[in-house]
Amino acid sequence: MATPSIPNEFTLSTTCFGDRLGKVEDQVFAAAAMGFRNIELGLSGAPVTMDGLCDVRRETNSKLVSMVAGCRDHHSGDMVIWKLASEDEGERERALNSMRRHLRLAETWQCPRIIVRGTRIGDSGLSRRADDLAILVLKDGLGEEGKESPLAKEIQAVAAEVHQRGQKQLDHLCRGLHTLSKEAPDLVFCIEPGEHLDDLLNFEAMGWLLEDLPSLSYWHDVGHIHMRERQGLPTQGDWLDRFAPRMAGIHLHDASATQIELPVGLGEVDFKLVAEYTPKSATRVLEIEATHGRAEVLSSVQALMNLGF
Repeated sequence: MATPSIPNEFTLSTTCFGDRLGKVEDQVFAAAAMGFRNIELGLSGAPVTMDGLCDVRRETNSKLVSMVAGCRDHHSGDMVIWKLASEDEGERERALNSMRRHLRLAETWQCPRIIVRGTRIGDSGLSRRADDLAILVLKDGLGEEGKESPLAKEIQAVAAEVHQRGQKQLDHLCRGLHTLSKEAPDLVFCIEPGEHLDDLLNFEAMGWLLEDLPSLSYWHDVGHIHMRERQGLPTQGDWLDRFAPRMAGIHLHDASATQIELPVGLGEVDFKLVAEYTPKSATRVLEIEATHGRAEVLSSVQALMNLGF
């Protein structure tokens, strides 16, 4: 286990604290006590008091290196950032304004990177089909035939339909990100794939978006991609081989067929493969589910170091 007092070069997501610590200054102090001097503001189920952030950063010599954009739309309860791709103009405008608030905060806190996570397609029928297929995979897997099984073929057909039907939404997302990047040219915008089968940012769409907006960077999530790989979609190696040259950062956590954000070593992710592809310059963010504690976080740091990070 890593010695808590020895600083490490990883970044800790505040998601790891869950609702145990309701003040960001307490989160930064706790991270520093575990040896983390780099912090990511992750998503939380409950609001966190941000007072004292600048003071505690100076006191602990910590840096805020990234922030995952996200808050709830009070009209629908959905994640606002997803609505950048909405076909409803009013929803898109609310999402843009929400993002603008995030950008102003990032600039105030001197946070250089904004992460926009994948968004589910705005087609409830297609989403239900995707969820039903995901449940079947969790229950029985793909079987001995793997990617050639009837279930895998059906999943691939749904993924292709998501890509086809999502073109208009992808165009809205692209326009929104272009607008925001022009308004905040000093910030690096990073796009990250989600875990769902009906995510707009599938393998092909991610390539299209990165090609269309050269200013964007790619942010990899090993758990999200592992879940999609288990459904018969492009593998961890496929994503890394194609997008590692544009990678600004990576969320590190283990995953199984049913769970993500596990401590490293408790799942199925091939971290040696991930380490081989991850650029030296990429920000390495540990994002462990909040039900796990200090010991699991520190053991994950040591495991990652042993595996080549």
